[in-house]
Amino acid sequence: MKWIRRSDCREQCSALPADHGNGVVPLSALKPGERGVVSQVLCGRNLLCRMATLGFTPGAEVMMVQNYGRGPLIAQVRGARIALGRGEAGKVQVRRET
Repeated sequence: MKWIRRSDCREQCSALPADHGNGVVPLSALKPGERGVVSQVLCGRNLLCRMATLGFTPGAEVMMVQNYGRGPLIAQVRGARIALGRGEAGKVQVRRET
């Protein structure tokens, strides 16, 4: 995983466009039924450990189950359905699969 200093995390996450090349987008940008592969997690050490424990590690396949565009969303990763807040999901970068 790519480690980023906590102070740099907010700046990098807020500066990321919706689609910044190679089909890499925040997890929160996926629509229900879309699939992707985790490329990196841009956050501090505590959240990084939490996301890794939940299964959001580089190379893990993710499918968006529910995403209304606001509020929490539900993603399926490694056979488990995980509810994430929009802020958490925005820090997980995924490469869309076609």
